Amino acid sequence: ILKLYFDRAYMGGGAFGVEAASQFYFGKSIRDVTLAEAAMLAGLFKAPTRYAPHVNLPAARARANEVLDNMVEAGFLTEGQVYAARKHPAKAVSQADYYSPDFFLDWAYDEVLRLAQSYDQRVLVVKTTVDTNLQKYADQSVQTILRQEGQARHVKQAAMVSMDTDGAVRAIVGGRDYGESQFNRATQSVRQPGSSFKPFVYLTALMNGYTPESVVTDRPINIGGWTPRNYSGGYVGRITLTNALVRSINTIPVQLAQAIGRGKIVETARKAGLTSDIVISRSLPLGAADLTVMEMTGAYATFASGGLKATPYGVLEIRDSAGNVLYNHWRDAPKREQVLPRDKVEQLNYILSQVVERGTGRRAILEGLKACGKTGTTNGYRNAWFMGFTGKYVTGVWFGNDDYSSTARVTGGSLPAMTWHRYNAYAHQGIEVPDVPGVPGSGTGTDVLAATSDGEDGAGTAVGPRLLSVPTQKLLRAIGDDFDKLLTVASAETGGTRLAAAAQTERPAGQGGAVSAR
Repeated sequence: ILKLYFDRAYMGGGAFGVEAASQFYFGKSIRDVTLAEAAMLAGLFKAPTRYAPHVNLPAARARANEVLDNMVEAGFLTEGQVYAARKHPAKAVSQADYYSPDFFLDWAYDEVLRLAQSYDQRVLVVKTTVDTNLQKYADQSVQTILRQEGQARHVKQAAMVSMDTDGAVRAIVGGRDYGESQFNRATQSVRQPGSSFKPFVYLTALMNGYTPESVVTDRPINIGGWTPRNYSGGYVGRITLTNALVRSINTIPVQLAQAIGRGKIVETARKAGLTSDIVISRSLPLGAADLTVMEMTGAYATFASGGLKATPYGVLEIRDSAGNVLYNHWRDAPKREQVLPRDKVEQLNYILSQVVERGTGRRAILEGLKACGKTGTTNGYRNAWFMGFTGKYVTGVWFGNDDYSSTARVTGGSLPAMTWHRYNAYAHQGIEVPDVPGVPGSGTGTDVLAATSDGEDGAGTAVGPRLLSVPTQKLLRAIGDDFDKLLTVASAETGGTRLAAAAQTERPAGQGGAVSAR
């Protein structure tokens, strides 16, 4: 049993088992480590992320000394034997050129444990959903905005989750610096989402007789002494549901909740994918619920899928050491279900596209694509969110402080929307994006990647190129088409001799046609 644990335990840095950890940290087999290195590895079992030497070498060495002290105290070693290990502590090999998506791996590890608990194999090979290109840029996006704006805006932390519309998690940012704090603010921290919760209210209203053009009245209201106010401080009177959400008016969702029932709103949120306990209160329609960035992003992915349930996942495949497939997501995961009416979700998505186009989420606008999203800001500017999606990716961003102190008026439409835009402008380069359900013309065309990747055969997820924008690709295709026409004309004028010669020179044996001349 102990050997099985040593072979499977998570050791930080994406390494599972003592052999993988030894190779990662020291560049050698576990059979060749010194006593100092063995003590450092043993110290990782207690808290692998905290004591990982590539993250915090002083802490790793201090922990290794504790291990040595315990072994001396227990009688396994003498002071003389550990003297050299203390005098010459272990030093991890340089990881300067190695990138480890640590926040993602910490989260995915729990999923691996859940899926692999019934397997007897000592060695498992796991294929995950992480896209290291997107993960790196997600980290950079958060760090850049915090570095540029953090001090002036009194905000020290941020979190981000990005996934495909089916729930495949591509990137997780759990904080500004994994080395300083391994607490994952994207998956472990529950914060109030503010107005980014309102889509659940509006969708419930649409499911109960309201339409996007239904007219409601923005006016002062009083519920048991509680008088919710708008961010602007004033009231606009009669307004459609669409414009009420676009302008993020507070009195309307409160009135809608009174009319349709708060319990129905919670039911809708649950169907969409929220899993945390939700207390039914009069301020619930304004986002008075404690939720994680991960579950909010998953719920918005259900919107992006037209009401088809999107459960976040990080494991694509698990194989044993012989290459046999033990788990395949497409084969073994529960099939997705239509949990919300597609026509109503499409109506909501159109409204959310207007939030970005002409509402509080304008800083998230993407060139050449229509995005859908919603801002969220809580009392005292303690939490600021932007939740948004295209037909390809769903991304949630949160800014705030660990001690719940107020920021300097950071709203969801400011730093979170800016970070969302920065990341997604990169993420959507060079890929085809399908339309969002309910928002015609919001994408770039048919998603050919979705049709050729993540298939039933478990081949994994194809990652699109990130070098050329869609307009640039179209221009190159047009140039290629023009070049074909020129070749055709030249062939007609010269009897095809030059093209035939070129084709004969360029093409591999056994292949015909002048296509190789391109």
